[in-house]
Amino acid sequence: MPVTDFRQRTAVLFVAVVLGHIILISAQVNSRSGVPLLEVVTFGAFAEVQRGAAGLTSGVRDAWNGYGDLRGVRAENEALRRQLGELQLQFQQERARAERARQLENLLGFRQELAVETIAAGVIGASASLDFRGITIDRGTNTGVTANMAVVAPTGLVGRIVTPTAHVSKVQLLIDQNAAAGALVERSRAQGIVVGTNLELLRMDFVAVTADVKAGDVIVTSGVDGIYPKGFIIGKVEQVDNGNGNHKNIRVRPSVEFNRLEEVLVVKPTPAQAAQAKERQ
Repeated sequence: MPVTDFRQRTAVLFVAVVLGHIILISAQVNSRSGVPLLEVVTFGAFAEVQRGAAGLTSGVRDAWNGYGDLRGVRAENEALRRQLGELQLQFQQERARAERARQLENLLGFRQELAVETIAAGVIGASASLDFRGITIDRGTNTGVTANMAVVAPTGLVGRIVTPTAHVSKVQLLIDQNAAAGALVERSRAQGIVVGTNLELLRMDFVAVTADVKAGDVIVTSGVDGIYPKGFIIGKVEQVDNGNGNHKNIRVRPSVEFNRLEEVLVVKPTPAQAAQAKERQ
């Protein structure tokens, strides 16, 4: 046997003997409280192990409870988000109803101010073609709508009926490139014809270069075309210059926002207009 192995075993045996003596002595020696010292040491060692295990268990339990609480908070937040979404939807619906009521109130007030008979109608469609700028309304011949009746809104002139059917009618908007209306400058009474351009601005033609027209002037219907009654607002002059010939170049911004129309009035012709229509036929 090598000397080194013998020495190692001897050292191990020595340590074991010393520990055995210490344990025997500890079992016989009492602490100040009368408890054997070996029991005190053993209890202390196991107590530390128990304390560590208890701390680990408590940490795991707290983490699990925290996770459970977090899940509960997340579920509560999700429920609150759903409630908030529902309330926001209800709020939007109430706003829409309020706006609808306001529009109908404005339309009713405007209708009562008019000196002509009208038929209330709702806009149910719009033309998507640039070749024809128009809308469809939910009134037709069964409610007295006929071709060439003027269509107006509280803000001004909309256009005219071009294709009435039993229950719905097509309206040519004033901005359509084939639309036209007799017009005059409200302030100076200078007359001309407003025509559509398929763009945002209308054009006012045949106004003499010597006529008194300024930016900001209000343009209204003149009634000379036999379709649109006199006095309905068309828009305001936005640009004006003397042009190259005998007539001014005038651009008019319509008073009606045609892409936001929801309710309109169809104007019934006066007896004079009806007589003129029969004569033209």
